[in-house]
Amino acid sequence: MSDDQTFEIFLTAPPGLEPVLAEEVRAAGFATPQTVPGGVTTQGGWPEVWRANLVLRGATRVLVRIGGFRAFHLAQLDKRARKFEWGDFLRADVPVKVETTTNRKSKIYHAGAATQRIETALKDSHGITIADDAELRLMARIDDNFVMFSLDTSGTSLHKRGHKEAVNKAPMRETLAALFLRQMGFDGTQPVLDPMCGSGTFVIEAAEMAAGLAPGRTRSFAFENLASFDAAAWVQMKAAQTSGTPPKQFFGSDRDAGAVRMSAANAERAGVDGFTEFTNIAIADLLRPDCDPGIVIINPPYGARISNKGPLFAVHAQMGEVLKERFAGWRVGIITSEPQLAKATGLTFAKTSPPVPHGGLKVKLYQTDTL
Repeated sequence: MSDDQTFEIFLTAPPGLEPVLAEEVRAAGFATPQTVPGGVTTQGGWPEVWRANLVLRGATRVLVRIGGFRAFHLAQLDKRARKFEWGDFLRADVPVKVETTTNRKSKIYHAGAATQRIETALKDSHGITIADDAELRLMARIDDNFVMFSLDTSGTSLHKRGHKEAVNKAPMRETLAALFLRQMGFDGTQPVLDPMCGSGTFVIEAAEMAAGLAPGRTRSFAFENLASFDAAAWVQMKAAQTSGTPPKQFFGSDRDAGAVRMSAANAERAGVDGFTEFTNIAIADLLRPDCDPGIVIINPPYGARISNKGPLFAVHAQMGEVLKERFAGWRVGIITSEPQLAKATGLTFAKTSPPVPHGGLKVKLYQTDTL
């Protein structure tokens, strides 16, 4: 296998946030990012695949398209799958799970039968173990009689940064939090405050971004089990990541003392406790921090998360009052599934994002101009 092999790399994103991920991919120096439904494509060799997993905050997974062929019936799929150069990618000692998607535009439309043929070809021609619980996934997509193979190089979803143990109910995924922060124009220099911080996701993501800490620095990835993996080059890549110490301007508060303890513990594990601060106070007692104006970002309770919505209107109204009174010069972002709750804050929203799936609901980011 040549070292300069280039692949199409597909970075998955929550639907609605593809352009925001494309911005991040471009800013991180990846080649020609293109927005497509469900994510962003870019080009690169194995080092770029590793780097995407290590440094991108908004991508949910990194898939690599490793090649394919035309197949009009199962016997042809079987024959061509046996001839495919699996040894360039897969190791005989690492189990693989095969997943197939197909559609009626293809002569082969039974996904289960196609999966079986591919599995048999892997076992018989390359001695590769098939396992339903394997971390390494080989995905076959049959569209218009073309079989395209991709490898999921991430393994566990990338929102699992590897250093956060404690979460509360309906947590905001780290990947989603990073994209919402980016959507608000956060570039690492502004203070960030979340007055309903839960397990601290927004505050910790913002602090990590400001410090230049790679989100994948403490976890492992599925690509470490591929034939192409170079452990020494990977260690070098991780060591070359530089980080700094931003000012202490990342604030979280919550009326729940347990949430505050959880956030502080998560910040410590992430190595950002030196420039984050968590306080146990209710919204009514929220005070403006002693720093330059920045961004207030809130994922308040809404919709299916809380059954009785009546009291929520009062909470949102109070939140709006406090922000208008005490946070002149700051910008506010509120994530909610309920336009009526956003309206209840009494804030004027200059921008609303497209709907984004989160926890079984569609949420939007409502942003104000400077208060």
